[in-house]
Amino acid sequence: MSNRHPALATREDAGLIIIDVQDAFAPVIDGFDEVVGNCGLLAEGFGVMGRPVIVTEQYPKGLGHTVQALADRLPEGTPIIEKTRFSACGVEGFEDAYDAARCDTWVVCGVESHVCVNQTVHDLLSRGASVHVAADAASSRTQANRQAGLDKAARAGAHVTSAEMVLFEMLGQAGGPEFKAISALVR
Repeated sequence: MSNRHPALATREDAGLIIIDVQDAFAPVIDGFDEVVGNCGLLAEGFGVMGRPVIVTEQYPKGLGHTVQALADRLPEGTPIIEKTRFSACGVEGFEDAYDAARCDTWVVCGVESHVCVNQTVHDLLSRGASVHVAADAASSRTQANRQAGLDKAARAGAHVTSAEMVLFEMLGQAGGPEFKAISALVR
């Protein structure tokens, strides 16, 4: 599929970064349940395709851990990296997982769009990565801040997408067990 547009995600070099979908954010993030569901869809879809997934948790001692509804959908062996920096980039455990993944394309989702997601996206872009932000799997406490984060990411060169869109781009065609598994996930 070498004739595909460079804005389309391809499975051969894509990884997923899920940012800070934690217990303390549940009551305050706009559309939190939708974010959790779509982050889970991405996690399972990447698992089906055998692609790397990295999860971060911002100060888990104070904000809790990844919500159980998402944790239950993570592929086995997914690294969960504790951080206090807003950007995941530069965090020791994250850097180890990032280097091990050997991906040129990263799909980013989680909370908050205008803080940790935003800063991670910009740092990935500065490394030359192709970055896709799943808009339906990212949010903030307010809709205005969510949109500001997505808009800034797009202006910086990230591709704003959706969970389903990026999974089907990575599949590239219908048929086969992976297509069937992902189609069942999106129903």
